[in-house]
Amino acid sequence: MTVRTRADLVALPGYVPGRTIPGAIKLASNEVSAGPLPSVVRAIADAATAVNRYPDTAATQLVARLGEKLGVPAEQLAVGCGSVTLCQQLVQATCTDADEVVFAWRSFEAYPIITAVVGARQARVPLTGGHALDLDAMAAAITPNTRLVFVCNPNNPTGTALTRAEIERFIERVPSDVLVVIDEAYKEFVDDPDVPDGVELAKAQWAAGRDNVAVLRTFSKAYGLAGLRVGYAVASPAVAETLRKVYVPFSVNALAQVAALASLDAEAELMERCRAIVAERARVREELLAAGFEVPVSQANFVWLPLGERTAAFNEHCLSHKVVVRAFVGDGARVTIGEPEENDAFLAAAKSFSG
Repeated sequence: MTVRTRADLVALPGYVPGRTIPGAIKLASNEVSAGPLPSVVRAIADAATAVNRYPDTAATQLVARLGEKLGVPAEQLAVGCGSVTLCQQLVQATCTDADEVVFAWRSFEAYPIITAVVGARQARVPLTGGHALDLDAMAAAITPNTRLVFVCNPNNPTGTALTRAEIERFIERVPSDVLVVIDEAYKEFVDDPDVPDGVELAKAQWAAGRDNVAVLRTFSKAYGLAGLRVGYAVASPAVAETLRKVYVPFSVNALAQVAALASLDAEAELMERCRAIVAERARVREELLAAGFEVPVSQANFVWLPLGERTAAFNEHCLSHKVVVRAFVGDGARVTIGEPEENDAFLAAAKSFSG
């Protein structure tokens, strides 16, 4: 006898992480190449002596610290095992199999997976010709069954970003019972003043009586803690409370909490590193443009090359030069901005591509 599982999961694709190849430069996963700061490593090492104890499931210290940093009460914060887990919790908290989630496509590839895992339906909305989220089309895609809309800003994998005015106009068109989730995994790499701080935007919406806006952030990217998995949501008290109800106890482990706190202590140094990545991003894009590639303006720690049917060949070409990029076959390649010498190796490979 075969154990019966959900039949609809048979066709569900698994999440595909960026490849790691020994001896090659990995620019496929949007990690920060420099890794955690020495002060953060020391804090993790010191905390390791207490891993025989369960972590604080409420992450009390981290929540309090984030509340101070963001200017929001603790009741409006929820932590999770990376922001991707919070994405899944939000779908769990808002949807049944009769409900629907709207998101742009191509966008963060976990959105369709977590929606299917929960059993909800998905509405994928194509990007604009400029590789950006089409908010007008996303608003038009909302139906009476829609419960949640993901707005990835900056968008992964294209790096394009929306302005404050664009997001505000979109929120005005969304029914008040539909949750708008602004996913800001790459917020720290934004240098365009027209791209808003999602938390500040959400505060203005809450003050105006709209509690259907939530913001996601993570310590995986700018803070260099991808391997420890800690993210957080900022939302109305009711949404944050619901998130905590579907939280898997102890899923943000003790070392992750300590590392996040130590990273906040060293935030000025980390943000300086982000500015260096932003400068490298501009250099890489300029050289790619000069080499004849199309590269949308990115506000994240990566660039997007919309290569279409040439993507697979470009990917193999980069691999032959010991550089691992993230290929979305048929669409394009996403390339993380690494250290200058890593970026130089990628640029050399890209400039020699003739596919």
